[in-house]
Formats: sequence, C-alpha cells, structure tokens
Amino acid sequence: MLQQLVTINKERHAGTKIKDLVDFKFAAQFHIAYVTMHEFARGAANFPVVFIEDKAQGEFRPVALLGLNPSDNLFVDATGQWQGSYVPAIIRRHPFALAPAGPDGQHVICIDEASSLVSQTEGAALFDSLGQPTQVIDNVRRYLSDLQKMDTLTHNFCKFLKANHLLSPLNMRVRDKDKLKNVAGCHMVNEERVNLLSDELHLEMKRQGYLAPLFAHLISLAQVERLVKLQDERAARSPGL
Repeated sequence: MLQQLVTINKERHAGTKIKDLVDFKFAAQFHIAYVTMHEFARGAANFPVVFIEDKAQGEFRPVALLGLNPSDNLFVDATGQWQGSYVPAIIRRHPFALAPAGPDGQHVICIDEASSLVSQTEGAALFDSLGQPTQVIDNVRRYLSDLQKMDTLTHNFCKFLKANHLLSPLNMRVRDKDKLKNVAGCHMVNEERVNLLSDELHLEMKRQGYLAPLFAHLISLAQVERLVKLQDERAARSPGL
C-alpha cells in the first residue's frame, strides 16, 4: 500500500505540499485493507470483515475484503470514486503512516513520497516559512495517534480470539462469471465455539468490549453477495475484459 515511506522532517520536506484527496485511484489494486475492531460496525454495512493469518508473526489480523481477486478493489470505480458509504481508516490516512522509532514504543510520522497526493507546487504545506509544522501535520499526528490506539486494542482482540480457538477457516464459494470459485485464506469467528465458552470468558469479552465487533464481523459476511454484485456490474460495463 505504501511504496516510498520516509520520515517527515523539515529539511527534506520544507517545500512539500499535500493535495486534496479527490479520488481513490491509488487504492484500486487493494483487494484487502486492514481494519480495526472499532470499524467493524460501519464496515459491516459495506464489505465482509474477515481475519487473515500472519504466519510470520504468529497472529491474525482483521481485514476488509474489497475484492474477489488479487489486485482488484471492487469499491473503486473507473473514475476513482468509492462505491460505498465507508472507507477504511488505513486508506483514508494515505499518504501518511506511523513507524516505530525505537524500543521505547515511540513512533514517527512518515509520508509516502511516491503518492500522487504529494506535490511541490500545489496543496497544503507541511511546514510554514519558518520551518514550523502546519495544521496539516497536527491533524495527521492526532489522526494517526488515535488509529494506533485502536490498532493496539484490535491486536489484543485478535490475541483473545486465537488463544481461545475461536477462529476457523472460512470456506467461501462465490460465482465468478459462469463458474464457482473458492475464496481461500480467510478466517471467521466460529459462533458455535463462542457459545461454548465459560461464563467467565463471556464476561471477559463483555468487559473488553469484544462482543459488538464480534457480532458485527459475523453480520458482515453477508456482504460477500455485494462483492459478487459489484463484480457483475463491472463485467457488464466492460464485456470485453
């Protein structure tokens, strides 16, 4: 998602400006996007929220399933407009990100210099004529800080699901043109296992605020049908593809 990420500093980015986000063409090839547990409820009305396994880290992460094929975001149309009522926060943060700055848990703000939103001639400046951060950086710092906090809580949520064996492979078969295809690599919460948890663990889920995102995730799975519909509509507009 990020191609040329560098730490923001006033020497390197003294003349850097950020153009307004008018379309999402940069996200046209993102068929999945990470979402925090706080986004599940709004996301459930738009796209399936599933879990994918990061075997290298030994953990699971929740993602919005935005397409049925790699490098194909069905929510971005030919003009770059978003076809839905909710855009994942990780996409809205573009072209900014946080990166670890050492073992003490500190982070620094970074920018993707390869982004089409980064300019030297138009947009809002990152630094003023005196080299001081502008409101742009203040807003980005606040937004990314909030996102980082939500990411930590989401990480704990996923650890709880894994520790209690509540995730199972999601076997999805969807129609792709005139045939059925399997969508592999996704996991979902096993509702039967949730119902078998002890009263103590149920109370723990309630205390931690895990119940609402859990059920929002399960409800979101019905949005697979929307992905099929969006794919059919795209194929109808481009019958030669």
